[in-house]
Amino acid sequence: MVLPKPLCDNPQKTNLSMRIVRDLAVGLWGATLATLIAWPQSQISVIPKNPVPNVLVLTGGTVVDVTEWGHSAKDVEDSVVIIRDGHISEVGSRFAITIPKGARIIDCTGKFLIPGLVDGFAGMSSQGQASANLYMGVTTVVASSDDRRGLIDSSANPTPHLYLLDSVGSTDNWSLLAKHPEWAAKLKEGAHPAELSPEDTARQLVDTAHLGTRVVWLGHNLTAANSQWIIARAHQMGLVTYGEFVSTPYQVGVEAGVDVLLHMSRYELGVVPDELQRPLVDDPEAGAANTAYDYSERLPATDPHWRTYAKFLAANHAALMPTFSLYYLRLPDHRNLWKEPAAALLDPAQMFDPADRTTGELNYPLASWTRHLPASGQRYLEEGQRKKADQTAMRLWRINQTIFSAYPHYLAATGASALGTMPGISMHTELEMLVRLGLSPREALAAATNNYSLQFGWNELGQIAPGRRADILIVDGDPTQNIWNARRISTLIVDGNVIDREPLLNAKK
Repeated sequence: MVLPKPLCDNPQKTNLSMRIVRDLAVGLWGATLATLIAWPQSQISVIPKNPVPNVLVLTGGTVVDVTEWGHSAKDVEDSVVIIRDGHISEVGSRFAITIPKGARIIDCTGKFLIPGLVDGFAGMSSQGQASANLYMGVTTVVASSDDRRGLIDSSANPTPHLYLLDSVGSTDNWSLLAKHPEWAAKLKEGAHPAELSPEDTARQLVDTAHLGTRVVWLGHNLTAANSQWIIARAHQMGLVTYGEFVSTPYQVGVEAGVDVLLHMSRYELGVVPDELQRPLVDDPEAGAANTAYDYSERLPATDPHWRTYAKFLAANHAALMPTFSLYYLRLPDHRNLWKEPAAALLDPAQMFDPADRTTGELNYPLASWTRHLPASGQRYLEEGQRKKADQTAMRLWRINQTIFSAYPHYLAATGASALGTMPGISMHTELEMLVRLGLSPREALAAATNNYSLQFGWNELGQIAPGRRADILIVDGDPTQNIWNARRISTLIVDGNVIDREPLLNAKK
């Protein structure tokens, strides 16, 4: 068996330390970031005697182009980036832009500027998780509350920008509306989730949008007609749609215009024949679902059905959000993510099935009856479970290699913090695995930045361009040559504020 190439160009770089960002005092730019705003000495900073309020200028660095799904490479060398009141006002070469008198300046000569990273699907249940995201350069999270990721901690400060995700059309104990008195009884799941009435679904869309929800999740038990209606109505309201279909055939959801197909372990159901799809309407979670998954599992990655499916996906609007990170620890050449500095911020008790802190490997607990077996027997059973899980991961990986050959569009997301994934840290494993799949480093960066603008119309983020939010990473190496360089962050800027990363490591979990 030929194994995939290593996860990164130089895995030995794991132990490279981040540059220590030292403080130079500056005036406060925002009360919420008062203890974290600082001017790093990793770049030369010029603070004038009579500074212009809320104007920051980055000079000399290379602005990395992530437009056109990462297919453009019009980088701006020796650039000037002017930031006013948290937004980018001007970007261009040093010779084309006049630096405002009295502006605060950071010299970025020899460095590279990329937009803050977007995690398109994750939890964020604590200050520690918020800080870990920021430390690793994740400045926006599409945040989900669910049984694996817990409740969103909306009180975290400092925090990435949170774009709320909510389920629609089905009972859900974790819905953002579940604690509202008028919805508590309607959304209570009972033994199994159930579809809501069309009237309740329409009202749910309106009510969750009033909470600030940006993304609606279409779940396993939604049938085709409801999925089609929700997608159409959500788009009319300016909401983004994520499909994690089981009862709804994938062809129906894709042709209805769903924006995202979530999880590589789910969208593999797109190849099951009609005779296996029909029973999923009444049985999306148990016997019929197991039969459908068994069918796709037995279908080799070289089977023509996968190539046909891949071409169908590439020809339609839906982008793929594979969340490779959920399988990272089951694939070859993975690292112990607990050795990352930001991992010290994370509490295993707030994570679903975290990896072992010593080995970095996933645990495979045995049934209670196995306690009566000798130690050798228990080890044999554990190894059997591990081997089966690794084989499943490799099968899904090969399927995604086939799907990639048709060149669909990708969005980066981690699924943190479940199954060994870690907020912030796993965004960089996701980038590594996108490159391992076949994307160029620039295309992988685009998947975590401007592709969100192209796919969803979120034109406030994703680029270092006039009018965009000033969420910027200044990194010490060219990430278009080696994706590992995206983690070599020397300066973090969020909303135009320079954040000292080192104090983030001391934040409460």
